[in-house]
Amino acid sequence: MTQHIVAIDQGTTSSRAILFDEAGKPLSVSAREFPQHYPQDGWVEHDPEDIWRDTVAAVQDVLTDETVAIGITNQRETVLLWDRESGKPLHNAIVWQDRRTGETCRRLKAEGAEEMVRAKTGLLLDPYFSATKLQWLLDTVPGARDRAEKGELAAGTIDSFLLWRLTGGKSHATDITNAGRTMLCNIHEAAWDEELLELFGIPANLLPQIHENAGIFGETDPALFGRAIPIAGMAGDQQAALIGQACFSRGMVKSTYGTGCFLLLNTGGEAVRSENRLLTTPAYTIGGERAFALEGSIFVAGAAIKWLRDQLGLITDAAESEDIARAVADDHGVTLVPAFVGLGAPHWDPDARGLLTGLTLDTTADHIVRATLESIAFQTRDLLDAMRADGTDVPSAIRIDGGMAQNAWFAQFLSDVLAAPVERPESHETTALGAAYLAGLATGVWQGLGDLSEKWRAAARFEPDMAESRREALLADWQGALRRAMPQN
Repeated sequence: MTQHIVAIDQGTTSSRAILFDEAGKPLSVSAREFPQHYPQDGWVEHDPEDIWRDTVAAVQDVLTDETVAIGITNQRETVLLWDRESGKPLHNAIVWQDRRTGETCRRLKAEGAEEMVRAKTGLLLDPYFSATKLQWLLDTVPGARDRAEKGELAAGTIDSFLLWRLTGGKSHATDITNAGRTMLCNIHEAAWDEELLELFGIPANLLPQIHENAGIFGETDPALFGRAIPIAGMAGDQQAALIGQACFSRGMVKSTYGTGCFLLLNTGGEAVRSENRLLTTPAYTIGGERAFALEGSIFVAGAAIKWLRDQLGLITDAAESEDIARAVADDHGVTLVPAFVGLGAPHWDPDARGLLTGLTLDTTADHIVRATLESIAFQTRDLLDAMRADGTDVPSAIRIDGGMAQNAWFAQFLSDVLAAPVERPESHETTALGAAYLAGLATGVWQGLGDLSEKWRAAARFEPDMAESRREALLADWQGALRRAMPQN
């Protein structure tokens, strides 16, 4: 009997559903972009009803009679509050990119709270994570804190909200990878932490149950899709990509280039503490087996290409950037620091802002396009350097995915800047594939991690081909531009 899996891939700019077969091949895709809301400088919000409407429609587009399960992967850290009775959100979701709680994080750091937070969560005190966003919602939405104390409200990241709605309010749950990004979860115990809840003023009754990544989270309300379908896998988008890339062995690395860039190094069962401002995060828990990762988070990657298109009008399509970059001379001299919402790892400067340097009267739009692509490779190098400084081995290869991975010029430049081989998989849908794999493991479509590893194939491999002197000169220019973008540091 043919078996299909639907993966919901709810991202920062679009909601998608992808249908996979037993071989892990995508059969059909439905995608819908939704609006971004910027109420103030540094604030980013999503309308949860946009996300819900688009997600349901996308699933309906690809669903087949042979679909045996649904998996969910989602933008992490984005958080919202909703009414337990009606399921209606009390406010827009506050997006992972949002910086409105920067002052709260600075105050908590000054009070000495970061060491405790870091020891329990593997995270640094930063507006990126969910805890201070949820605290802001409780303190700002009229009546929210009183209603939360009475048990009338539920809270969660996007996976929890979708699960709640898909199951008709019967399941309020999340998985360890999403819980581990809230700054409220003790990742060593896989449980919400009382000391953290008290620090951020979050009532425990607001939060979902924490589950392993592969398992039955609930069943869809039959009214949605004509029958009840098990929701059998869940993971935050970056961990889902790690799974889709079959990085199951200690030391394997993947780097995803979506709205942001996220590089994860599998550290096996050991939660490695970084001394270089990287994050320690759950990678997955499957069948009782726990794995952790070191993660470097870059806030702006593909979002910078979107900026070139939508704000500056320098390109009409992201794919144009490849040919433009090839045509620009290697010694063009322009450097971009895309700190449009501050800088993530390893710098963690919420006040940094974007900067272009090296401009002359000869500078053209094409120089800026190439500098934008280069900036994403330079940021990735910063992450890899931090991982090396933490004592990790140089990976034999870095598996890349996301929209920018299809740009062959970028992939080669990335390999050159990293001085390491870069591999691009056959599957372009690694994040969604990871969610599908989890749902399929829980329902018997696949038999184990070894089964998934055997399915991974490289479509292209890029070897470093840049003189060391040129690499050092480029990185020196990048570091100089970084210092100017972070004047407080």
